[in-house]
Amino acid sequence: MQSCEISSDSADDPLSSGSQRKRQPRIVVIGAGLAGLSATKKLLANGFTDIVILEASERIGGRVQSVKLGCATFDVGATWIHGAHGNPIYQLAEDHGLLEETTDGERSTGRISLYSKNGVAHYCTSSGQRIRKDIIEEFSDVYNEVYNLTQEFFQRGRPVGAESQNSVGVFTRNVVRKRLKSDPEDSGVTKKLKLAMLQQFLKVESCESSCHSMDEVSLSEFGEWTEIPGAHHVIPSGFINIVEILARDIPKSVIQLNKAVKYIHWNHSVSKQIHLVSSSFPTHNLDSQEEEGYQVYLECEDCELIPADHVIVTMSLGVLKKYHETMFHPRLPEEKVSAIQMLGISTTDKIFLEFEEPFWSPECNSIQFVWEDDAENESLAYAEDLWYKKICSFDVLYPPERYGHVLSGWICGEEAIIMERYDDETVAETCTELLRKFTGNPHIPKPRRILRSGWGSNPYIRGSYSYTRVGSSGADVEKLAKPLPYPKSTKAAPMQILFAGEATHRKYYSTTHGALLSGEREAARLIEMYQDLYHGKGMKFDN
Repeated sequence: MQSCEISSDSADDPLSSGSQRKRQPRIVVIGAGLAGLSATKKLLANGFTDIVILEASERIGGRVQSVKLGCATFDVGATWIHGAHGNPIYQLAEDHGLLEETTDGERSTGRISLYSKNGVAHYCTSSGQRIRKDIIEEFSDVYNEVYNLTQEFFQRGRPVGAESQNSVGVFTRNVVRKRLKSDPEDSGVTKKLKLAMLQQFLKVESCESSCHSMDEVSLSEFGEWTEIPGAHHVIPSGFINIVEILARDIPKSVIQLNKAVKYIHWNHSVSKQIHLVSSSFPTHNLDSQEEEGYQVYLECEDCELIPADHVIVTMSLGVLKKYHETMFHPRLPEEKVSAIQMLGISTTDKIFLEFEEPFWSPECNSIQFVWEDDAENESLAYAEDLWYKKICSFDVLYPPERYGHVLSGWICGEEAIIMERYDDETVAETCTELLRKFTGNPHIPKPRRILRSGWGSNPYIRGSYSYTRVGSSGADVEKLAKPLPYPKSTKAAPMQILFAGEATHRKYYSTTHGALLSGEREAARLIEMYQDLYHGKGMKFDN
């Protein structure tokens, strides 16, 4: 463990006070997900000891949540390690032996993640017919060619035409439809079938991007998201192991659960508002705290006031969208508010169904739902009572020796939030009817058990992960990540509020490694600030 000693008399010292007493900087981290834990771990390793994590929920992990049912562990949140080479999540998993039981089938090199690369995807229509292999392959070739084109607008600087409305969904739908309709070798029936498959592929893409519709995703920015080379991996014992590894080096006393933050008073804004609260709670000695020179005060839901020199905010973009206007005092700068409003986040939910016996064939790795009446639709938004039409597929969990006979369904957008409102029985019955309808098998039994996520209605999450919405760009991600207050000149201002989380990583947004790296990034900012501030003036980092 490294230690830091502070003895500078600099006027810019954020720890300076009337008494000129020097102390450890107090750092409060909001959120005990991957970003918050990685930031805390790095700060502790560099000698910062006055740190507290405030976690609103009753557990650590954030959008990582592994649930054990029987002998199997199911990840209702983050599941895949996306890429291996240079991925810190992969390195943690590899170093701690978490991938030793990962089968070859759970190492996917495909673009769209499945639980197994083995076997065959069964594309089934709403009339209960399985689509022929040759039709699937022909359509997939066309779709993948157009998908590759969507990457080139950012990567090669291609101009975006007005007809695309700068939308991945609009561009993909228009180009694929033109190619399909102009194919002289396809019959009218085959063309309609492929047009319906286009809509199903876009639903899958929406689940991958965690958006309501690919129409909302920016075409000009789509290619900026960076894929780490190497296979994608599943952790058989659950992704929560990564969270627990990060938390291992953090004293339990540092993490406070069920500690929701209501207000953040920053930039020395404590004055009248906070004094009124303090006078109601005489146990909070605000005067003595102000003598310590704290720049920020956090007011929790339980009315406790917590002073800090620096706060690292790791709450999700969904929470920031909901509460940024009321949470921060003074209000956030317009530039940051605009970034919060422009960037996108939606909900992708999983629906696990466990059956006594498999009704699917051994080679089947997924059942894909192709609604024939979607073929010519311009929108993939459905009426509330048709929410189930947004379920794009059910993947077969593999191997069955580990999971049992389990399917994992995918649903996203507003329809996912509607699904969350129903009880388990209703969702299980609806999914069973869908499986009967699309497979043409009326004898499929109801599942013995159901498990599902609820990220959209979780008040401390409010969505799954972020994307660049039409009108936003990577520059908005940078603005979201920019610490406050902004410097008024070329001279850096002491950082009070720092922002981390997957939505603040320009290249790796939406990923677990993006979240982890963003936490380390903000910790590094503070470490560097104190090193620069006290360099040669008494701050020592001794092993």
